[in-house]
Amino acid sequence: MRILIVDDSSMMRAMIKRVVKLADVPVDDVLEAGNGAEALAILEARDVQLLLTDINMPVMTGVELLRQLAANQRWRGLTRVVISTDGSASRRDEVAAFDVRRYLEKPFSPEVMRDVLEEVARTAPDLTRPA
Repeated sequence: MRILIVDDSSMMRAMIKRVVKLADVPVDDVLEAGNGAEALAILEARDVQLLLTDINMPVMTGVELLRQLAANQRWRGLTRVVISTDGSASRRDEVAAFDVRRYLEKPFSPEVMRDVLEEVARTAPDLTRPA
C-alpha cells in the first residue's frame, strides 16, 4: 500500500509517518505533501491507495483537495482519511460528501492510527498489492 500524508506541518507529517511505520500493516511507501496542490501533483504522478489529509492548510485546503478528488473518477478508489484539529459537526458533515472513510481529530493516539490502517487493509484487500 502506498500512503500520501498531506499536512502543512512538517512535524505532523513526520509524526504520522512514524506512526504508520510502527503499525503492523503492509506499507510499501509513504509520500508527503505540504498542501492540497502538492498532493494533487503527487496523485497525478503516482499510484496512491490511502490519503491521510489535514483540512486547514495554505494554498489548497483539505476540503478543496477532497472536492477535486471526488469530482474526478480517476480517484474513485482512493481511500480518504481526514486528520484535523477541527472536529466540529459542520466540518465532518462537509467532508462526508467527499467519500471520507474516517475522520480523526488531532491529537490522536498511535493506536487509533494503527486501527485505521488495519481497517483499510482489511476492508480493501487490493491495497496490499505492491504499489
